Amino acid sequence: MNNCTGTNCNSGVSCTVSECEHHAKTSDACTLKMIRVGTCCDGDVTSCSGTECASFRS
Repeated sequence: MNNCTGTNCNSGVSCTVSECEHHAKTSDACTLKMIRVGTCCDGDVTSCSGTECASFRS
């Protein structure tokens, strides 16, 4: 569950990657209004493991 308390917290984008620059530090959410999802491998994507958050920044 996301308990967004800050103005920069987007409860519509759940995220547990605290190492990301866009991670809301007060909850498991993203601070971006939207994210871009991309593929992380060549070929046809057939499962979740073949995708990644292309908005990630360390």
